[in-house]
Amino acid sequence: MSEKLKVVLVDDQGLCRRGLGELLANCYDFTVLGAVGSIEELRPLLAKKPDLLIVDLRMKPLDGISLLQLLRSEGVLTPAVMLTMSDSETDLTNAIRAGVRGYLLKDMAPDDVVDAIRRVAAGELVVAPTMTMKMIDMLRGEQPEEPKNSLKLLTEREREILQLLSRGESNKAIAQTLKISYDTVKQHVRHILNKLNLSSRVKAAVLFTTEQNALNKDDPPSC
Repeated sequence: MSEKLKVVLVDDQGLCRRGLGELLANCYDFTVLGAVGSIEELRPLLAKKPDLLIVDLRMKPLDGISLLQLLRSEGVLTPAVMLTMSDSETDLTNAIRAGVRGYLLKDMAPDDVVDAIRRVAAGELVVAPTMTMKMIDMLRGEQPEEPKNSLKLLTEREREILQLLSRGESNKAIAQTLKISYDTVKQHVRHILNKLNLSSRVKAAVLFTTEQNALNKDDPPSC
């Protein structure tokens, strides 16, 4: 990024705000405009035109989803990431329906959180690796069926990487599994999305899982 990403943190737990704030402030490509615990404290910061809001889910008196819905009703369309301890499929579904661009868990490794926030800023829909299968199940029920055999467009290595993506593996974990560099994995993921004309790795994982299930269904039973 040529300019620093301007972020605002919203979490009613001071320790969490401070920890994430220091993590992002130490990254060359982030500027933390502020870290607050309520919508009242947030409003003045919105005038600074943040690029991204990072919002906790479990807050009082207004939870993260209700906070975002209120902001949307007021015309505030700043992209948002939900950062939470909840791995509930219901919370994930409600957050996505509220328009969040990312759903991350607080027990993720710090480097993975930073990487995920960067991907959201680049336009991806990102969920925590352990939530990927839940996201796949959710999207599979809403997404129209893709034409079969589109995975034939991929190389053997790309299919291998896509299979690991569908299991919820992060880029770092894929690099370790395949014994290739992190940057090489990122490049392969970009090629996969371009070839399949998809906007996120989650949608690519949905497609892979759907096509694999279709192939398995079409295979004759072994005797």
